[in-house]
Amino acid sequence: MANVFYNRIIRKMVVGFGNLFNDITLVRYNPDFTEAERMVVPIQYAPKELYVKRLEEDPTLGKKVGMTLPRMSFELNGFTYDASRKQNTNVKNFAQTTNGLISQYNPVPYNFDFNLYIYVRNIEDATQVLEHIIPYFAPDYTVKLNLVPEMGIIKEVPIILNNANHEIVYEGDRNQETRMIIWTLSFTVKGFIFGKTSGPV
Repeated sequence: MANVFYNRIIRKMVVGFGNLFNDITLVRYNPDFTEAERMVVPIQYAPKELYVKRLEEDPTLGKKVGMTLPRMSFELNGFTYDASRKQNTNVKNFAQTTNGLISQYNPVPYNFDFNLYIYVRNIEDATQVLEHIIPYFAPDYTVKLNLVPEMGIIKEVPIILNNANHEIVYEGDRNQETRMIIWTLSFTVKGFIFGKTSGPV
């Protein structure tokens, strides 16, 4: 394992997951159901705890979280080996390049666990964002990722929606105004980890 190699597989899994949700448009309506405003919901890679803290920080105590919402963030929580998808890791794949023939052993299957967080001010915004997401997962949605370009390896990677739940953050006690609603959607990405390529020969 002394040779240095880096396929950027984990990074590609993270970017591929985040790109699924980077173009969600939310529309707010007037009482007569005419459109009042339209916005693309921003998304970034960030843990929920740090993101909530950033939203709530306000030295003057004059800022309302509602001015910064809706927002989304996501994070990779970890990954585990998936024995049910194990391949023979002694088998090599080959690809012809301009410099010669290169090879690579079969990948190792891993399940990547992601959380997607939706931060909104009101229930109507939350349900609209959720309806942009949930219908595509029954319970999985498959994306194509170019995992090892030099080998020509493009994998169809299933992304499974496991569950969705929410919590409500209040201004003070539970009799006070709602400050923020946070939905957490849990996903499993059924990906692979690839080793180094050998060659050319």
